[in-house]
Amino acid sequence: MSPRLPKYWPLAAAALLCIVPAAHAQRVSAKDRAASDALVQRMSAAEQRYRDALVLAANGDPKGTTESNAALEDMEDVVDACVKQKGCPLSDVLATWKRLLKAEVDAAGEELDEDPGEEGLLEADTALAADIPEAARAARLLGDDHRHTFDRMVEFNPAIQAGIRRWLTDMRPQLMTSYENYRTMRHLMWPEFERRGLPEALLFGIMAKESNGRVHAVSRAGAAGPMQFMPATGRRFGLGPDDSGFDSRYDPRSAAMASAAYLNERLRQLNNDLELSLAGYNGGEGRALRVHRQSGGTGFWNASVYDQFPAETRDYVPMVIAAAWIYLHPRQYGVVFPKVDAQPAQLRLTRPASIYELTVCLGNSGNRDGYMRALRNLNPRYEAEAWIPAGTVLSATTRIVGLYHRHCEHGPRADLARALVTANVNAAIVSDTPAGNVAVGDLVSLPGEVAAPAPAPAKARARTHRVAKGDTLGRIAQRYDCEVKALARANGLKAPAYSVRQGQQLKLEGCGS
Repeated sequence: MSPRLPKYWPLAAAALLCIVPAAHAQRVSAKDRAASDALVQRMSAAEQRYRDALVLAANGDPKGTTESNAALEDMEDVVDACVKQKGCPLSDVLATWKRLLKAEVDAAGEELDEDPGEEGLLEADTALAADIPEAARAARLLGDDHRHTFDRMVEFNPAIQAGIRRWLTDMRPQLMTSYENYRTMRHLMWPEFERRGLPEALLFGIMAKESNGRVHAVSRAGAAGPMQFMPATGRRFGLGPDDSGFDSRYDPRSAAMASAAYLNERLRQLNNDLELSLAGYNGGEGRALRVHRQSGGTGFWNASVYDQFPAETRDYVPMVIAAAWIYLHPRQYGVVFPKVDAQPAQLRLTRPASIYELTVCLGNSGNRDGYMRALRNLNPRYEAEAWIPAGTVLSATTRIVGLYHRHCEHGPRADLARALVTANVNAAIVSDTPAGNVAVGDLVSLPGEVAAPAPAPAKARARTHRVAKGDTLGRIAQRYDCEVKALARANGLKAPAYSVRQGQQLKLEGCGS
C-alpha cells in the first residue's frame, strides 16, 4: 500500500494558505534571503524524497513507508521555519503541499476506478536502456502514457475477445486466484520485468495462464514454477537445483528474472513480435524462429504462420494476451479484482511449526481461502507438512504477522492447530480381535517362578506402497511414520514438489511401520 498524506493535510494547508502574508514591503537582508533560499531548497528535497518513497512503496519495499513519513515531517518543519523566517516565500513552500494534495486526490480517484494499471511503473532509465536493448524498445513504446504499454504491443482481435470471454466465464475463478497470488508476490516479480523494460500486464498474463500463480505448479511435461520453465531452458537462464537441492524454478523472483530475460531474447530474434515471442515461450523457440524466417517476418495471426503451431500454442497466445488485457481494463469488463493486503513483512517463528499448522491457526480473516497459498508462494523452500524450527524467519505479509502473534504463538487456537496437524489416522482404528486366553497345554509353574508371557508376534513391516488416487508424499509418510525427506531420497523424488503419480511403487525405507 502506498504511503498517504495525513488526513489533516487539507485543513492544515488551507489554514496556512489563509495566513500567507502579502508581499513584504520591508527590505530583506542578504542573511535572511540566504536562509529563505535554503528552506525552499529543503522543501524541494523533501518533496522529491516523498515521491521516491512512493516508488519504493509501489514496489513493495517496506522502506517506502518509513521514508515517506520522514519526508512529511521534514516538510512540516520547513513550513514552521518559513512562517518564522523573515522574507521566506511561504506561498512557494505551500505550493509543494498543493502538488502532493493533488497527487493524493488523483490517486484516490484511480482507486475508485478499481483499475490497477501498471502501478509504480517507472520510465526506463537511460543507463538501463543502454545495457538492455529491449528496455530501450519499451521506453520508446511508453511515450506519454506508460500505463498501457501492453495495449500497443499486441493486436486486439476476435481471438483475444474469445479469450477474454473464457476468462470471464468458466475461468473467472482461476483469474481471481491468479490475481490474488500475483499481488502477494508482486514485490518479488514485477521489479524483474520493470528492470528489463517489459510491461507488468505481460507478466500477469503469462503467470495466470502458466500456473495461476502457484509457485509449486508442475506440468506433466516437467515444466515447473510460477512461470513454468522446463529444466533445460531454466538452466540456460540460471534456474535449477542449488547447493541445498532447492530448484530455483520455484522461486518467484528468480523465475520472473529468467522469464523476462527469455522474452527479451525472443523479441530480439523475432523483430519485437510479441505474439510470436509468446508462441516461442509455449511452443518452442526453435519452431518460432524457423517459422519467422520462413514467413519473411509475417505476423503470428497470418494463416501461414498460425497453422504451423500446435493447438496448445494457438490457444496459449490469445489467452495470455486476454488475461493481460483484463488486468489493464477491469472496469471495461465489469471486473472488480479482490482487495489483497500484501504489504511484505517478516515472520519469526517463536515455536516450531509447519505451514499446515500455521494455515490452521491463522484462520481466514481478510482472505476467503486462508493463507496457505501465500505462505507457500513466499517460502517455496519449505514443504507444507515439514516442521520448521523455532527462530526461522519466514516471508509473509503484515496481516499474516499480526494474525500469527494473535493466534499462533500460544492459546487455544494454537493448541488446536497442533493437535489437528499431528493427528494420526491409525489411532482411530480399533482392534476387533477377540480378547481371551488360548490353551497351549498343561503348564506347571515351579514354586517362586512366574511364567514369562509369550512374545507377541512381530508385526509385518510394509516395504512398499503403491500410490493411490489423492495420495501425496506427506500423507504417505504420515501413514507409515516416515520422514518425508528420507522417503523422498529413497525414491529419487525432487524437492520441493516431491511429486508422486497414481500407481507409482514407493520404497518405504526407514519407516516405522
